[in-house]
Amino acid sequence: MPDGPLWNTAKARESAEQRRPGALIRLGREHRAWTLSDLGDRLGCSPATLSRLERRTRVVDLDLIHRAAHEVGVPRHILLHSLAPPAPTAPVTTRVTASPHAEEDPMRRRTLLAATATGSATLLMGLDEALAVTPAPTGGGPLDARLVAARELYDKGAHGNLLAVLPGLIGDGHAAATSRRELDQARLSSIYGLAAAVLGKLGSYEQARLTADRARTWAEVSGSPLASAAAVRELGIVLRHQDRAEEAQRLMTAAAARVEATGLRTDASASAYAQVLCTLAYTAARAGHRAEALALTEEARRAARRLPSRAPAGRLFPISPAAVDLYAVGVHWALGDAGAALDSGKNLRPELFPTAERKARLGTDMARAWWAWQRPAQTAHALLSAYRASPGEVRDRPAIRSIVAELTARHPRVDGVRELRAAISSRPGDTRRGARSR
Repeated sequence: MPDGPLWNTAKARESAEQRRPGALIRLGREHRAWTLSDLGDRLGCSPATLSRLERRTRVVDLDLIHRAAHEVGVPRHILLHSLAPPAPTAPVTTRVTASPHAEEDPMRRRTLLAATATGSATLLMGLDEALAVTPAPTGGGPLDARLVAARELYDKGAHGNLLAVLPGLIGDGHAAATSRRELDQARLSSIYGLAAAVLGKLGSYEQARLTADRARTWAEVSGSPLASAAAVRELGIVLRHQDRAEEAQRLMTAAAARVEATGLRTDASASAYAQVLCTLAYTAARAGHRAEALALTEEARRAARRLPSRAPAGRLFPISPAAVDLYAVGVHWALGDAGAALDSGKNLRPELFPTAERKARLGTDMARAWWAWQRPAQTAHALLSAYRASPGEVRDRPAIRSIVAELTARHPRVDGVRELRAAISSRPGDTRRGARSR
């Protein structure tokens, strides 16, 4: 039987409807009369790994699923359907699992339920629902304008407001993507990528991994190398936080190569290339790969030289030469060289950055370097500058809050520390989890 009719059979349709991509892979493998060892040899993995992949209903390794599905000929639109959340069929009752594919952590469940009195926890659970079951379309207006507005919320550090609008965007994005037009599919990828970014900020890494995986899937379906680079970058950031730096580097290196292969003839492609290289450099630095991190930073600088000092509104990768220099501050800090970090940032000023999030990032990155250099007054003033630009960038990141706590305990009389402590403590009960997202 040719491949085409295979995917129109009742068994194939049932596997896709039941959200079982592993069953589709098994169907394609058996159609080719391949053993698990045969397919494993082609993919470079063990028969046991493939057996688990085929039997599971929970997605564990999206990259392997994509490669295996391609090898056995699963059509993209059918694979995508098997990976998508189920469509709404009835009013959804409250649930806290990240997705139907994610194993529920009992401790996480109790923590979320105990925290439902706080606005941020309620909003996180609302997004959790949208990831578990695709919301019905809202018909809330043009998606492009709403996505721009949502990105502005992220750039302002208005994380709670962003969490509130994301479920509607996801529902309307899925409705638009039924057109199967590349632009609509790439737009849905961007929505999921934005969700991954804010969830990473708040430390919800399981949810961030889920949304980044979906962003990557829709980007690949769209066929856009820029959308794919954006999605892979978000996934790489999550993987780094999950101590999977090598995998993150592999995925982002491949994405950068695909963008580079376009010839970098436009500012949009050059900015995508520079941005992915910056994130790669920081990932390499966090993994202790000094030479690689510094080389990638220099390559990003070369790619960004032609770019304007301020990216045009709406650009997918709003990188600039100054933004690359800011990444260099983080790279040197991650490598343990606070002096080089401070030197890299000495000429950077908030006005060089168009968004509140990047202005605040300058403050927090310089504060980390000053703190490592044992300069408490400079640390406090850098954090105050970050707070004034975007309170969420200081309040929502536990690594930064821990510096504030240490400053308060060890240097309570240093200029700026009392003001900083008052600012951070002005909203007791706001206990959102935070993290870096570079």
